[in-house]
Amino acid sequence: MRNLILVGPMGAGKSTIGRLLAKELRLPFKDSDKEIELRTGANIPWIFDKEGELGFRDREQAMIAELCGCDGVVLATGGGAVMREENRRALHAGGRVVYLHASVEQQVGRTARDRNRPLLRTANPEKTLRDLLTLRDPLYREIADLVVETDERPPRMVVIDILERLQQLPPR
Repeated sequence: MRNLILVGPMGAGKSTIGRLLAKELRLPFKDSDKEIELRTGANIPWIFDKEGELGFRDREQAMIAELCGCDGVVLATGGGAVMREENRRALHAGGRVVYLHASVEQQVGRTARDRNRPLLRTANPEKTLRDLLTLRDPLYREIADLVVETDERPPRMVVIDILERLQQLPPR
């Protein structure tokens, strides 16, 4: 396995599960959003405010291309990374892709107090999450080698599920 790449909506558990998978597989963990913040010295909301979503997505595309070129990392991506065709190609080519699926209700509960999510600065975050999932779900599924449900499941159980199911996949 080259890399293990986690995609899915905000609040699905990509960072939490990614860290646990990395520990289990003895691989470095990378979060594309955190890497952007480290390189720029600015947080994601600030980048959105100053450069707009397009500016952020350009930075994200460059970061995903770089991280997918690594060999042997567990990578958690931002929820919107799949919106660009170039990113979907890079993610699919970069390793095994696991779509962590979470219901909108679960996402609302997990993101309610998080102020670091610019797309949820709306009057109705639940509607925003629902609209984003409707748009992005087919794209996550398009590139996923595995789809794993995270609702009502402890992260360790999700990790065990992923590791067991990865072993059953044919080589590609």
